[in-house]
Amino acid sequence: MNDLVRQHTALDDSDLEWLHLLVSEWQLLSDLSFADLVLWIPTLDGTRYVSVAQMRPNTGPTSYQNDMVGHLVPRGRRPMLDAALDEGRIVREGDPEWREEVPVRVESIPVRREGRVLGVIARNTNLLTVRTPSRLELTYLQSASDLAQMIANGTFPFPGQQVDMDASPRAGDGLIRLDADGIVQYASPNALSAYHHLGLAADLVGHHLGETTAQLAPSRTPVDEGLAKLASGWAPREFEVEANDGVIHLRAIPLKPKGTHIGSLVLLRDVTELRRRERELITKDATIREIHHRVKNNLQTVAALLRLQARRISSTEGREALEEAVRRVGSIAIVHETLSQNLDERVEFDEIADRVLAMVAEISPGRVRTRRTGRFGVLDAEVATPLSMVLTELLQNALEHGFGPGESGTVEVTAVRGGTRSDSRLLISVQDDGRGLPEGFDPQQAGNLGLQIVRTLVEGELGGTFDMLPASGQGTRVTLDLPVRAEKP
Repeated sequence: MNDLVRQHTALDDSDLEWLHLLVSEWQLLSDLSFADLVLWIPTLDGTRYVSVAQMRPNTGPTSYQNDMVGHLVPRGRRPMLDAALDEGRIVREGDPEWREEVPVRVESIPVRREGRVLGVIARNTNLLTVRTPSRLELTYLQSASDLAQMIANGTFPFPGQQVDMDASPRAGDGLIRLDADGIVQYASPNALSAYHHLGLAADLVGHHLGETTAQLAPSRTPVDEGLAKLASGWAPREFEVEANDGVIHLRAIPLKPKGTHIGSLVLLRDVTELRRRERELITKDATIREIHHRVKNNLQTVAALLRLQARRISSTEGREALEEAVRRVGSIAIVHETLSQNLDERVEFDEIADRVLAMVAEISPGRVRTRRTGRFGVLDAEVATPLSMVLTELLQNALEHGFGPGESGTVEVTAVRGGTRSDSRLLISVQDDGRGLPEGFDPQQAGNLGLQIVRTLVEGELGGTFDMLPASGQGTRVTLDLPVRAEKP
């Protein structure tokens, strides 16, 4: 719609915003009218109309099998559009049109904003299935007529009341028509069922909806002071009411077709099951976070016990082995600590990498600096946990074997995310400027426990590749190529 309006019309951004507000609401008008809606805007030179939006009803057959958006119509071809635009009134005169052997009643509703008519809504009703309307259908049509008149007057939609079309209740979910005093004149079967779910034993018709709703709210919890007024429909609001283990979402729409309040339209949806599932998900998320927190605590306890044991071993080799185990356990604990603070099983790995760098740097035999460039991005937990261990082993290996006591140098970790949204890869390098590899060293056959762990995790669990080569100039360069899930754009 933005492109069509800016390309063909003279409307400014504030007018376009009003049209977006209208389009966010007009599914309701379409459903209440049992009709298709097409929004026509006059072109910049005033000789044609361009259709910028279209809506089909959920409550009846469509009048348009094809998409009308983008069509251009010369002024004069559709006299009802001209009359609505020029005279600023709803035009209903004229005989039904025949489209593919289907009779269609056409009406034109001017779209007014701040005294100016921006365009015209063509309301097209398929008359093929016309029959004697029921009470529900008559209420729908009367409500549609009131809303159409408010659009023509420029009082609907309500400024600042952007509607979420997915979350807000629709006409078919449940509809209540109130008079000017808030007394229920009509309640659809779905609306009545929803209130019965809240604990209402009687009928709604003839009762004050606001007072009835407030009485159903549980007295053991604080009741919104404005609940009765909100449910009376005096202001355009959305709210929820919970009682008797039921939850309904309501939306009140004041009706002022001639400038004075004549009543209200209340749309409602029973969201009991939806809210129950949301609570279950919240409980599950809290449980998962608590599990990660406890795993982290247990791993830290294991690390502390290993550290105590290391202090009591006189053998240097045994003490170093236990200290390596402490760091391996610690790297896993860092991942679980991060997961315990998240709502899903994905983590921002850059923070984990920085903490692993700081942890391993503590074992540096000399004045060796560690740094990270690039970004790992967000990773799944099943990738983050083994990758943290791999990073720990590679850093530990570089510091222990690349530098001697008192030697200075740098160990740099570089990470690059690449690929498409459906196929992403993570390229990692760990490079030092230390002594370099021994002559004839084969990283794929080396018996070092740390490298065995790296090979097993990278190739077996992460499904990636691992290589270790002499760095250009001096030192050693380790490269990892891992498949990972693409980040959300």
